[in-house]
Amino acid sequence: MTTGERVLSPVLVGRDEHLARLVMAVTRPPAVVVVEGEAGIGKSRLVAELETRPEVSGRRLLSGACRSIREPFPLGPVVEALRDTREHLAPDTLSPVAGALRGLLPELADVLPDPPEPLDDRTAEKYRVFRGLSEVLSALTPAILVIEDLHWADEQTTDFLSYLLPGPPDGLSVVLTFREEEATPTLRTAILRPSPSVTYARLVLEPLDARQTGRLAAAILAAGELTEEFAAHLCERASGLPLAIQELLALLKARGHLVRRRGGWERRTLEELDVPVGVRDPVLERFARLSDTARAVAEAAAVLQVPVPIPVLGATCLRGPGDALDEILESGMLQARDGRIAFRHVLASQAVYESIPLSRAQKLHAAAATALRTLRPIPLGQVAHHLRRADRVDEWVEAAERAAGQATELGDDAEAVRLLEEVLRTAPLEPERRAELAVRLGWAVHRVLRVPDVSHLIEGALDGDLPRMLRGELRFLLALHYHVVRADPASRHQALVAAVEDLDGRPDLAAWTMVALGIPTLTDVAPGEQLAWVDRALALIPKIGNPDLRLFVTGKAAMLLVIYGDPRWAVLMERLLAETGSSPGSYQEADSFYSIGLGGCLGGHYGTARSMLAAARDWARDRSDEMLYRCRAILALISFCTGSWSELDEEIAVLLDRLSARPTERITVEAVAAGLAVTRGEPGASDRVRDVMVRAAASGEMDLLPLPVSALLRCEGTRGDVAAVVEETAAHVASWEAMGLWALGARAVPAFVEALLGAGRAREATELLSRYEAAMRDQDAPLATSALRHARGHLAAAAGQPREAAAHLVAAAESYDRLPAPYEAAQAREQAAACLLDAGNADGGTVLRAAIATYEGLGVRRDLDRATRLARRGGVALPARHRGGHQGYGAQLSPRERQVADLAASGLMNKEIAQELFVSVKTVEGHLRLVLRKLGLRSRTELARYQRSPDLQGSPDTANKGFPG
Repeated sequence: MTTGERVLSPVLVGRDEHLARLVMAVTRPPAVVVVEGEAGIGKSRLVAELETRPEVSGRRLLSGACRSIREPFPLGPVVEALRDTREHLAPDTLSPVAGALRGLLPELADVLPDPPEPLDDRTAEKYRVFRGLSEVLSALTPAILVIEDLHWADEQTTDFLSYLLPGPPDGLSVVLTFREEEATPTLRTAILRPSPSVTYARLVLEPLDARQTGRLAAAILAAGELTEEFAAHLCERASGLPLAIQELLALLKARGHLVRRRGGWERRTLEELDVPVGVRDPVLERFARLSDTARAVAEAAAVLQVPVPIPVLGATCLRGPGDALDEILESGMLQARDGRIAFRHVLASQAVYESIPLSRAQKLHAAAATALRTLRPIPLGQVAHHLRRADRVDEWVEAAERAAGQATELGDDAEAVRLLEEVLRTAPLEPERRAELAVRLGWAVHRVLRVPDVSHLIEGALDGDLPRMLRGELRFLLALHYHVVRADPASRHQALVAAVEDLDGRPDLAAWTMVALGIPTLTDVAPGEQLAWVDRALALIPKIGNPDLRLFVTGKAAMLLVIYGDPRWAVLMERLLAETGSSPGSYQEADSFYSIGLGGCLGGHYGTARSMLAAARDWARDRSDEMLYRCRAILALISFCTGSWSELDEEIAVLLDRLSARPTERITVEAVAAGLAVTRGEPGASDRVRDVMVRAAASGEMDLLPLPVSALLRCEGTRGDVAAVVEETAAHVASWEAMGLWALGARAVPAFVEALLGAGRAREATELLSRYEAAMRDQDAPLATSALRHARGHLAAAAGQPREAAAHLVAAAESYDRLPAPYEAAQAREQAAACLLDAGNADGGTVLRAAIATYEGLGVRRDLDRATRLARRGGVALPARHRGGHQGYGAQLSPRERQVADLAASGLMNKEIAQELFVSVKTVEGHLRLVLRKLGLRSRTELARYQRSPDLQGSPDTANKGFPG
C-alpha cells in the first residue's frame, strides 16, 4: 500500500444499543443525551452516525466543539453551532431578546432583531444573551444541538447549559460528549438529569471486546474476517479503543504484515506485532513514513492543536505545504473541515507533538504565534499559549494580559483568572507589575461562580515596596478572597484592618472594607468595635460616586444592623427601596435586596425578608443563576421557619444539586433539610443536624449556627442525656454571645434553657436568659422577643409557677404567630396547655387543641403524638383526626392549589406553571388533579369558565371550594 492509503471504519461496531438509545432520545424532544467515554473510545463516531439515520431526517443538526486551547471568547461551541443557520431563520419569528446576539453572532445580524438597550450589569447582560440563544435554538427546531468535548468547555458555555438543560425548547434535543475523568464537579452538576418533562439518556461507552475488535478490523480491511487469535491480540494491544485499533491496522498494512489466508486476515507472525498498548507507537511509525514536507505539516498541526486555516498552517510549518497537504489528508492523520485543518484525533496530535525536539518545538510555537496574529479577530488566548511555549516571556505576559482583558470584557472571568493565574505563577515580574496583575486577578476571581484558591498569588504580590493605593486595594482583595475560600478568619480580619489604612483616597473600597470588618467572625473582637466599623462605613457611603456600589454597600450595612438588632436597618432599607423603585435593576442592587433579605430572615423579619428576596429572585431569573439560587436558598430557609413545608423537600433536592460549588448557601439548605428531619423524627436526624452544626462552626457560619444548635437540643433533649447535649452545644452558644449575635442566638435560647433545667442547672438557665434580655432591650428583633418570652415560660414552670408560666408561653405563642413561626407557636401552646392542665384550668384544653391543629397541618407526627398523649392524660376531648384533603385543607383548596388553579385558568401550560412556581411538572400535574377533583370539574376549559363565572362558583356542585380564593 502507499503511505496515502486511509484506514477508517465504514461502519459503527459494538455500539448498536448505544445508537438505538441515542436515536430514541433525540427523536423525543425536548431531550438531553450525555455521551461519556475516554479519549479514542468513539464518542464522536457514535454521534456522527445520527446523520445517516432516517429517524432524524427533518431535524437540523447543529454541531460545535470545545477546544483544549481556549480563547477569551465565551460560548465558542454554541456560536460554532449557530453561525451558519442564517437561511433557516426568519426575522419575524424572533422576539426582541434575540437582538442581544448581534455582537456574538455577526453572521446572523441581518435576521436578528435590533440590539436592545445595553444593560449596566454584566451578569444581566450574560443572561439576556442566554435567553437570546434559547430563542434562536427554539426558532430552529426541530433540531439537534451537539456540543463535543465538553470537558474543555469555558465557564459561560457551562453556565449556558445549566440554563438550557433543565427545560430545553420544545423540539430541541441536546447531545453532549465528554471525558468523565476530566470533567469538573461544576460540569457534572450542569449536566445532571433535567426535569421529568425532558427525555434523558446517559450513554457510557466501554472499550470493545475481542469479538467486537475483530468485527471492527474486518470492516476497516473491507474483506473477510480476522482469526480469533489475531483479534484477541489486537484487542489487547489497543486496549479495546477503536482509535487505537484503527491506527494499529494502518501500521500493519503499511508494514505489509497483514495477509489473507483461507478467507481470513491474520498476522504473518505473532512476534512481529510487539507494539505498546494504545496509540503512540503506531501513530509515530505512520508519521515516519510520510514525506519530509508532510511531516513538517503534521508537526505544525500538532503544535497548533486546534483547526486553523491553511495559510496559518503553512506559515507555522516554515515552508509551503504544497502537495504534502494532500498527502497527509489522504493518509487520514489530518482532516479538513470548513476550510480548516487539524488532526483527526487529539491522541494522535499529542503523540506527534511529544516527538518533536524541544528546540524545534519552540521555533514552531514562535511561528504559530506570528501566523495567528494575521487572523481577525486575533485569537489572543492561542497567541499567549504559543509565546509561552516559545519561551518569549515578555511577549507572553503582554499577550496573556490582553487576552485576560478581552475575556473580562466578554464576561468570561474564569478564562481571565486562568490566564492571569498562569502568568503570576511562572513569570518573573517586577513587584509593581506583579501587584497590578494580582489586582486584576483579585477582581476577576471575585466574579466567578467557582472560585479557585489564589491566596498565595495575591499574598506574594504584596511583597515589595508598592504605592499605597495599590497596596490597599490588593489587601482588600486578599481579605475578600479569604472570605470566599473560607480561610482563617483572623488572617482576613488582619488584611482588612491593614487595607483601611491605605484606602483613604478610595471611599468606595474603604466603605466596603469597613462593612466587611463589621461581619462577626472572631470571638476576640468586641461587638462594639464591629458596629463602630459599620458606623464608619455609613459615614462614607454618601461619598461613593458609583450608585450601584453605593447601594451594594448600603445593603451590606443594613444586613449587619439587622442581625445585631439595630433598628437603623429599616431606614437603610427604605432608602434602598426609594432609590430603586422597590425593584432592583442591576446585580449590585439585587445583591443589596438579597443581603437585607438574608439578615431579615435570620432576625425573624420574615415578611420583609421574603419580599426583598423575591424581588432579587425575580431580577435574577434569566439573568444570574448564581443570584437566583442564593435567593432560593434563603427563601427555603424562610419556608422552613414559617412552616411552609408542603413542597420544601423538592426544593431542597434542587438546591443541593445547584449549589454544589457554593458551600455557604449549600450548608444553609443542609441546615433546613436537617431541621425538617428533626421535626419529623426521622432516623439519623440527630447525626445530620450535628454534622451541619459542626461544619457551620468550623467555617465561621456563626449567623446560621443557632438553627442547628436549637434543633439538636430539641432532638437530643428528648432522649434523656440532657447534660451531654448541653456540654456539646455550650461552646457554640458562648461563641455567638462573644460576637454580640444576641438577636440571632435568641432562636436557640428556649431549647437551651429547657436543656439546662433538665440537667439541674437552673441558676445557669436564669443567668443565660437575663443576659439575653439585657442585651436585647430596645432592640429590633421580633424572633428574639418571642423566643425570650418562651424561655421565661420554661423558667416559671420549673419554679413551680404554672399560671405565670402559661401566661408567658401563651404570649410567646401569639408573638410567634405574628412572625409567623407556627411550629414554635404550637410548641409554646402545648407547653402552656400542660401548665394550665396541671393547675386545673379548663382553658388548657382550648390551648392544646390549637397546638394539635397546627401539628396536624404541619404533619409533624412525633409532636402530634406527644400532644395527643397530653390530651388523654388531661381529659381533653379532641375531634377525630382529619383524614381527607391535603395538609388539613379538606375540600378547600390549599394556597398552593389556588396558585396552580389561577395559573392554569389563565392559560398557562403545566411546564410554564412549573417554571413560575419553581416546582416540577409532575408536582403541577398532581396539584391540578386535586383542584379538578375538589371543584368537580373535568378539564382546564371548565376551570377557566369556573373562574370567570361568579354564578358557577356559587352553584351547589361547587360551593365552598375555596377557588379562586
